[in-house]
Amino acid sequence: MITFKQLEAIYWIAELGSFASAAEKLNTTQSAISKRVQDFELLFDVEIFDRSKRSARLTEKGAEALDYAKTLLEDRDTFIERISSQDVLIRQFRLGVTELTAMTWLPNLVKSIKAEYSGINIEPMVESSAALFDRLMEDTIDLIVIPDVFNDSRCVSVPLGLVENAWMCSPDVHTSNETLSLSDLANFTMLVQGNKSGTGLVYGRWLSSQGITPSKTINCESLLAQIGFAMSGLGVSYLPIAAVSSLLETGHLKRLPMRSNMPHVRYALLYRHDRLSQFKQRVVELAKTYCDFSVSPIYGATA
Repeated sequence: MITFKQLEAIYWIAELGSFASAAEKLNTTQSAISKRVQDFELLFDVEIFDRSKRSARLTEKGAEALDYAKTLLEDRDTFIERISSQDVLIRQFRLGVTELTAMTWLPNLVKSIKAEYSGINIEPMVESSAALFDRLMEDTIDLIVIPDVFNDSRCVSVPLGLVENAWMCSPDVHTSNETLSLSDLANFTMLVQGNKSGTGLVYGRWLSSQGITPSKTINCESLLAQIGFAMSGLGVSYLPIAAVSSLLETGHLKRLPMRSNMPHVRYALLYRHDRLSQFKQRVVELAKTYCDFSVSPIYGATA
């Protein structure tokens, strides 16, 4: 069977030009070096060195073998270096977020991760909170940022920040400045996020606790669609204030005057207890630093 000692012998003979020099480099005897080369040649029934010459000169087959030997020795050295290191080499990082994070502070987080881990390949996933949580439990994603609505002992949940929402609509839907109650709001068509959405769960439970049953609802699986539906005059909707500030300023959306404010939505970063690493701890620190749901949303420029 081929051994690394045989490959080392071939490499250093070729590199230093003689069996004697290779033996000295490898701290062994010349006869031991010769034996390693002979065993290799017998194993493959080839000649690695042309023994008719005074110096150790590779045959054509020997030159081919040397190329492969270099690769195998380099891979061995890399393997030893990485396994002996206390740090885990991260090559791929699967990060899951909902739309609001993707459209606000995610770019800053990705840039900061890449700045510290240049060789990493970040694989982003933008899905509903429920879908991302299921992926986390299935171990097909490494870390997620979602509204903090899932309580599971298998997960670590790190609070990130609060998102303030308000009821909004097209200016054509509500033309007066009359202050409304939740009961008044129930007479409008409500554009809501469904049970797959963390925000949808928060406000669905809250409306139920207030005894509010809308006369009609339209479910929106996408935040962008929810904003678009509201701008189109299809109904009233709860939307993140800071993220749609440009649409409020330009009059594409109107914030409804309400007698009471909505509860904030708390966002958290989640990962599995059994998948903790130094790298994830660093990502948590970076996420806490860059988390800002009011930073330049991509749709702000088109308002």
